[in-house]
Amino acid sequence: MNAEKRTEIFRRLSAQNPKPTTELEYSTPFELLVAVLLSAQATDVSVNAATRRLFPVANTPQAIVELGSDGLEPFIRTIGLYRTKAKHLVQACALLIRDHQGMVPESREALQALPGVGRKTANVVLNTAFGWETIAVDTHIFRVSNRSRIAPGKTVEEVEKRLERLVPAQFKRDAHHWLILHGRYVCKARKPECWRCLINDLCEFPRKTLPPD
Repeated sequence: MNAEKRTEIFRRLSAQNPKPTTELEYSTPFELLVAVLLSAQATDVSVNAATRRLFPVANTPQAIVELGSDGLEPFIRTIGLYRTKAKHLVQACALLIRDHQGMVPESREALQALPGVGRKTANVVLNTAFGWETIAVDTHIFRVSNRSRIAPGKTVEEVEKRLERLVPAQFKRDAHHWLILHGRYVCKARKPECWRCLINDLCEFPRKTLPPD
């Protein structure tokens, strides 16, 4: 895919949705960190349902530590891998208190040092909470990047590096959100809805789908 096509793709996505953001519900960087940590192998809908119960009770590292894993689990029981996530979240909160005065650090290295926080989670927090031009490659972004040929790659890190290099500078801040939303609602895994795709004529996917009868 050439640079002109790629620029036009992001221009259209930007025109359609000028101020994209995550569908996870949060009001502070810490709440965002919690939501993203819980969202691994879970839907945003299920995470939002859980955090609507959790955050009114505990939305600070100290409050989570005081709940402990046993106290936290009932709030997130409906989310996959909830026991492991509860353990990691309590441990992460203890480290935030010990090493960062209870604040979410604006550092990829410091974030990734927290239990349960990988590169993708760190990138989401840096992008959404702090405005960094990071691109957190999840399954949606990986699929859209490869299927459309915007930034093909065999691994998540390869796609991330290519997107960071190839996305035009004026679109880099919000590219993460545009690609996730496009993959979630249009360029779906099993049945991409090419007939209503905003970038159908620019996408290089060879097996475009037709509208259902």
